[in-house]
Amino acid sequence: MHTWINALADLHDRGEPCVLVTIIEERGSTPRNAGSKMVVSASQLFDTIGGGHLEYKAMHIARQMLSEGRQNTHLERFSLGASLGQCCGGATVLLFEPMGGVQAQIAVFGAGHVGRALVPLLAALPCRVRWIDSREQEFPAVIPAGVSKIVSEEPVDEVDDLPPGSYCIVMTHNHQLDLELTAALLKRNDFTWFGLIGSKTKRVKFEHRLLERGFTAEQLQRLRCPMGIAEVKGKLPIEIAVSIAGEIIATYNASFGQHNPAANAEPIAQLLPPSRRSQAI
Repeated sequence: MHTWINALADLHDRGEPCVLVTIIEERGSTPRNAGSKMVVSASQLFDTIGGGHLEYKAMHIARQMLSEGRQNTHLERFSLGASLGQCCGGATVLLFEPMGGVQAQIAVFGAGHVGRALVPLLAALPCRVRWIDSREQEFPAVIPAGVSKIVSEEPVDEVDDLPPGSYCIVMTHNHQLDLELTAALLKRNDFTWFGLIGSKTKRVKFEHRLLERGFTAEQLQRLRCPMGIAEVKGKLPIEIAVSIAGEIIATYNASFGQHNPAANAEPIAQLLPPSRRSQAI
Protein backbone atom coordinates (compact mmCIF):
# COMPACT_ATOMS: atom_id res chain seq x y z
CA MET A 1 0.00 0.00 0.00
CA HIS A 2 1.21 3.50 -0.83
CA THR A 3 1.89 5.57 2.29
CA TRP A 4 0.74 9.15 2.20
CA ILE A 5 4.27 10.54 1.87
CA ASN A 6 5.10 8.26 -1.08
CA ALA A 7 1.78 9.15 -2.69
CA LEU A 8 2.54 12.87 -2.38
CA ALA A 9 5.90 12.36 -4.10
CA ASP A 10 4.41 10.28 -6.92
CA LEU A 11 1.54 12.68 -7.54
CA HIS A 12 3.95 15.63 -7.54
CA ASP A 13 6.15 13.89 -10.13
CA ARG A 14 3.08 13.37 -12.33
CA GLY A 15 1.90 16.94 -11.79
CA GLU A 16 -1.43 15.69 -10.41
CA PRO A 17 -3.15 17.90 -7.78
CA CYS A 18 -4.29 16.31 -4.54
CA VAL A 19 -5.44 17.14 -1.00
CA LEU A 20 -3.56 16.12 2.14
CA VAL A 21 -6.02 15.35 4.97
CA THR A 22 -4.63 15.39 8.53
CA ILE A 23 -6.21 14.71 11.91
CA ILE A 24 -5.04 17.70 13.96
CA GLU A 25 -7.21 17.22 17.05
CA GLU A 26 -8.86 14.26 18.76
CA ARG A 27 -11.27 14.24 21.67
CA GLY A 28 -12.54 11.10 23.32
CA SER A 29 -12.57 7.84 21.40
CA THR A 30 -11.47 8.19 17.76
CA PRO A 31 -10.44 5.61 15.13
CA ARG A 32 -6.96 7.10 14.66
CA ASN A 33 -4.69 9.49 16.55
CA ALA A 34 -3.85 13.11 15.79
CA GLY A 35 -1.22 13.35 13.07
CA SER A 36 -2.73 10.55 10.98
CA LYS A 37 -2.89 11.50 7.32
CA MET A 38 -4.33 10.44 3.99
CA VAL A 39 -3.93 11.77 0.45
CA VAL A 40 -6.89 12.23 -1.87
CA SER A 41 -6.54 12.67 -5.63
CA ALA A 42 -9.34 12.95 -8.19
CA SER A 43 -9.43 9.17 -8.64
CA GLN A 44 -7.43 7.58 -5.81
CA LEU A 45 -7.12 7.43 -2.02
CA PHE A 46 -3.83 6.77 -0.21
CA ASP A 47 -3.37 5.77 3.44
CA THR A 48 -6.20 6.22 5.95
CA ILE A 49 -7.55 8.37 8.75
CA GLY A 50 -9.57 5.48 10.17
CA GLY A 51 -12.04 4.39 7.56
CA GLY A 52 -15.80 4.45 7.92
CA HIS A 53 -18.10 7.32 7.08
CA LEU A 54 -15.65 9.90 8.45
CA GLU A 55 -13.12 8.92 5.83
CA TYR A 56 -15.80 8.85 3.13
CA LYS A 57 -16.97 12.34 4.13
CA ALA A 58 -13.39 13.66 4.16
CA MET A 59 -12.75 12.15 0.73
CA HIS A 60 -15.89 13.82 -0.63
CA ILE A 61 -14.83 17.23 0.76
CA ALA A 62 -11.31 16.85 -0.64
CA ARG A 63 -12.55 15.93 -4.12
CA GLN A 64 -14.97 18.84 -4.10
CA MET A 65 -12.03 21.12 -3.32
CA LEU A 66 -10.12 19.61 -6.26
CA SER A 67 -13.02 19.98 -8.68
CA GLU A 68 -13.53 23.62 -7.65
CA GLY A 69 -9.80 24.38 -7.83
CA ARG A 70 -9.70 25.65 -4.25
CA GLN A 71 -6.20 26.45 -2.99
CA ASN A 72 -6.90 27.59 0.58
CA THR A 73 -6.53 25.22 3.53
CA HIS A 74 -9.74 24.18 5.26
CA LEU A 75 -10.56 23.03 8.81
CA GLU A 76 -13.63 20.98 9.68
CA ARG A 77 -14.80 19.42 12.97
CA PHE A 78 -16.68 16.10 13.05
CA SER A 79 -18.59 14.44 15.90
CA LEU A 80 -18.16 10.69 15.64
CA GLY A 81 -21.71 9.80 16.46
CA ALA A 82 -24.88 8.67 14.77
CA SER A 83 -24.79 11.37 12.10
CA LEU A 84 -21.60 9.80 10.68
CA GLY A 85 -22.75 6.25 11.32
CA GLN A 86 -19.88 5.75 13.79
CA CYS A 87 -20.10 4.75 17.43
CA CYS A 88 -16.76 6.04 18.75
CA GLY A 89 -18.49 8.91 20.49
CA GLY A 90 -15.51 11.21 20.24
CA ALA A 91 -14.75 14.17 18.00
CA THR A 92 -12.01 15.03 15.58
CA VAL A 93 -10.81 18.05 13.61
CA LEU A 94 -9.46 17.56 10.09
CA LEU A 95 -7.14 19.85 8.15
CA PHE A 96 -7.52 19.81 4.36
CA GLU A 97 -4.42 21.08 2.49
CA PRO A 98 -4.50 21.37 -1.33
CA MET A 99 -1.22 20.24 -2.88
CA GLY A 100 0.17 20.64 -6.36
CA GLY A 101 -1.37 23.96 -7.35
CA VAL A 102 -1.87 24.67 -11.01
CA GLN A 103 0.02 22.01 -12.94
CA ALA A 104 -0.66 22.37 -16.64
CA GLN A 105 0.59 19.39 -18.62
CA ILE A 106 2.19 20.73 -21.80
CA ALA A 107 3.51 18.81 -24.81
CA VAL A 108 5.83 20.67 -27.19
CA PHE A 109 6.48 18.87 -30.47
CA GLY A 110 9.58 20.38 -32.06
CA ALA A 111 13.00 21.43 -30.79
CA GLY A 112 13.69 24.03 -33.46
CA HIS A 113 14.50 27.68 -32.86
CA VAL A 114 11.01 28.63 -31.64
CA GLY A 115 10.79 25.53 -29.45
CA ARG A 116 14.15 26.34 -27.86
CA ALA A 117 12.90 29.86 -27.09
CA LEU A 118 9.51 28.67 -25.82
CA VAL A 119 10.35 25.75 -23.52
CA PRO A 120 12.39 27.78 -20.97
CA LEU A 121 9.43 30.18 -20.66
CA LEU A 122 7.03 27.29 -20.02
CA ALA A 123 9.46 25.69 -17.56
CA ALA A 124 9.29 28.83 -15.41
CA LEU A 125 5.50 28.41 -15.07
CA PRO A 126 3.63 25.96 -12.80
CA CYS A 127 3.70 23.41 -15.62
CA ARG A 128 5.08 20.01 -16.51
CA VAL A 129 6.52 19.98 -20.03
CA ARG A 130 7.15 17.09 -22.42
CA TRP A 131 9.54 18.22 -25.15
CA ILE A 132 9.42 15.85 -28.11
CA ASP A 133 11.53 15.64 -31.26
CA SER A 134 13.16 12.94 -33.38
CA ARG A 135 16.42 14.92 -33.65
CA GLU A 136 18.43 14.61 -30.45
CA GLN A 137 21.03 17.08 -31.71
CA GLU A 138 18.44 19.88 -31.73
CA PHE A 139 17.96 19.81 -27.97
CA PRO A 140 20.16 22.11 -25.86
CA ALA A 141 22.81 20.58 -23.64
CA VAL A 142 20.94 21.64 -20.50
CA ILE A 143 17.22 20.86 -20.23
CA PRO A 144 15.28 23.12 -17.81
CA ALA A 145 13.95 21.63 -14.58
CA GLY A 146 10.42 20.35 -14.94
CA VAL A 147 10.96 19.44 -18.60
CA SER A 148 11.17 15.87 -19.88
CA LYS A 149 13.20 15.48 -23.08
CA ILE A 150 11.72 12.79 -25.30
CA VAL A 151 13.69 11.70 -28.36
CA SER A 152 11.35 9.62 -30.50
CA GLU A 153 11.77 8.34 -34.03
CA GLU A 154 7.97 8.47 -34.33
CA PRO A 155 6.73 11.61 -32.52
CA VAL A 156 3.14 10.83 -33.51
CA ASP A 157 3.27 7.73 -31.29
CA GLU A 158 3.87 9.99 -28.29
CA VAL A 159 0.35 11.46 -28.65
CA ASP A 160 -1.15 8.31 -27.11
CA ASP A 161 0.87 8.82 -23.92
CA LEU A 162 -0.25 12.39 -23.24
CA PRO A 163 -2.37 12.96 -20.12
CA PRO A 164 -5.98 13.99 -20.83
CA GLY A 165 -6.41 17.74 -20.70
CA SER A 166 -2.90 18.46 -21.99
CA TYR A 167 -1.85 21.68 -23.70
CA CYS A 168 -0.35 20.69 -27.05
CA ILE A 169 1.98 22.74 -29.26
CA VAL A 170 3.03 21.50 -32.69
CA MET A 171 5.99 23.26 -34.30
CA THR A 172 8.14 20.63 -35.98
CA HIS A 173 10.56 21.00 -38.89
CA ASN A 174 8.30 19.06 -41.27
CA HIS A 175 4.84 20.07 -42.57
CA GLN A 176 3.78 16.47 -43.14
CA LEU A 177 4.72 15.59 -39.57
CA ASP A 178 2.77 18.65 -38.38
CA LEU A 179 -0.24 17.32 -40.30
CA GLU A 180 0.03 13.81 -38.84
CA LEU A 181 0.41 15.19 -35.31
CA THR A 182 -2.60 17.44 -35.87
CA ALA A 183 -4.68 14.50 -37.04
CA ALA A 184 -3.65 12.37 -34.05
CA LEU A 185 -4.42 15.12 -31.54
CA LEU A 186 -7.78 15.97 -33.10
CA LYS A 187 -8.67 12.29 -33.13
CA ARG A 188 -8.03 12.05 -29.36
CA ASN A 189 -9.92 15.33 -28.86
CA ASP A 190 -9.34 15.40 -25.10
CA PHE A 191 -6.80 18.23 -24.95
CA THR A 192 -7.41 21.53 -23.20
CA TRP A 193 -5.68 23.60 -25.86
CA PHE A 194 -3.93 22.80 -29.14
CA GLY A 195 -1.86 25.25 -31.15
CA LEU A 196 -0.15 24.73 -34.51
CA ILE A 197 2.55 27.09 -35.68
CA GLY A 198 1.98 28.63 -39.08
CA SER A 199 0.07 31.16 -41.13
CA LYS A 200 -3.58 31.38 -42.12
CA THR A 201 -2.60 29.87 -45.46
CA LYS A 202 -1.15 26.84 -43.69
CA ARG A 203 -4.34 26.47 -41.71
CA VAL A 204 -6.49 26.52 -44.86
CA LYS A 205 -4.34 23.82 -46.48
CA PHE A 206 -4.44 21.65 -43.36
CA GLU A 207 -8.20 22.07 -42.98
CA HIS A 208 -8.74 20.94 -46.57
CA ARG A 209 -6.64 17.81 -46.10
CA LEU A 210 -8.17 16.99 -42.73
CA LEU A 211 -11.71 17.37 -44.03
CA GLU A 212 -10.78 14.87 -46.74
CA ARG A 213 -9.77 12.45 -43.97
CA GLY A 214 -13.20 12.71 -42.36
CA PHE A 215 -12.62 15.28 -39.65
CA THR A 216 -15.52 17.63 -39.00
CA ALA A 217 -15.58 21.41 -39.07
CA GLU A 218 -16.42 21.32 -35.35
CA GLN A 219 -13.24 19.36 -34.60
CA LEU A 220 -11.15 21.77 -36.67
CA GLN A 221 -12.50 24.75 -34.71
CA ARG A 222 -10.54 23.52 -31.68
CA LEU A 223 -7.26 24.04 -33.53
CA ARG A 224 -5.46 27.34 -32.91
CA CYS A 225 -3.55 28.30 -36.05
CA PRO A 226 -2.11 30.86 -36.15
CA MET A 227 -1.58 30.63 -32.40
CA GLY A 228 -0.47 33.21 -29.89
CA ILE A 229 -1.64 36.62 -28.73
CA ALA A 230 -1.93 39.05 -31.64
CA GLU A 231 -0.86 42.04 -29.53
CA VAL A 232 2.59 40.47 -29.10
CA LYS A 233 3.97 41.10 -32.56
CA GLY A 234 7.23 40.15 -34.22
CA LYS A 235 8.87 37.25 -36.02
CA LEU A 236 11.89 36.65 -33.83
CA PRO A 237 11.77 33.23 -32.10
CA ILE A 238 11.55 34.81 -28.64
CA GLU A 239 8.74 37.14 -29.77
CA ILE A 240 6.74 34.21 -31.16
CA ALA A 241 7.50 32.20 -28.01
CA VAL A 242 6.26 34.98 -25.71
CA SER A 243 3.07 35.26 -27.76
CA ILE A 244 2.39 31.52 -27.51
CA ALA A 245 3.24 31.37 -23.80
CA GLY A 246 0.90 34.31 -23.18
CA GLU A 247 -2.03 32.49 -24.76
CA ILE A 248 -1.32 29.34 -22.75
CA ILE A 249 -1.18 31.36 -19.52
CA ALA A 250 -4.50 33.05 -20.37
CA THR A 251 -6.06 29.66 -21.12
CA TYR A 252 -4.96 27.79 -18.02
CA ASN A 253 -5.85 30.74 -15.77
CA ALA A 254 -9.34 30.74 -17.28
CA SER A 255 -9.79 26.97 -17.09
CA PHE A 256 -8.19 26.29 -13.70
CA GLY A 257 -10.81 24.89 -11.37
CA GLN A 258 -13.04 23.55 -14.12
CA HIS A 259 -13.81 19.87 -13.57
CA ASN A 260 -13.35 18.99 -17.23
CA PRO A 261 -10.89 21.37 -18.87
CA ALA A 262 -11.15 19.78 -22.28
CA ALA A 263 -14.88 20.43 -22.40
CA ASN A 264 -14.29 24.11 -21.68
CA ALA A 265 -11.45 24.69 -24.13
CA GLU A 266 -13.51 26.07 -27.01
CA PRO A 267 -15.34 28.80 -25.03
CA ILE A 268 -12.01 29.84 -23.48
CA ALA A 269 -10.40 30.17 -26.89
CA GLN A 270 -13.25 32.39 -27.99
CA LEU A 271 -12.39 34.82 -25.18
CA LEU A 272 -8.84 35.23 -26.45
CA PRO A 273 -7.95 37.71 -29.20
CA PRO A 274 -7.65 35.94 -32.57
CA SER A 275 -4.09 35.73 -33.79
CA ARG A 276 -3.60 37.81 -36.92
CA ARG A 277 0.14 37.52 -37.14
CA SER A 278 1.73 35.16 -39.67
CA GLN A 279 4.18 32.85 -37.94
CA ALA A 280 7.36 31.89 -39.73
CA ILE A 281 8.71 28.39 -39.20
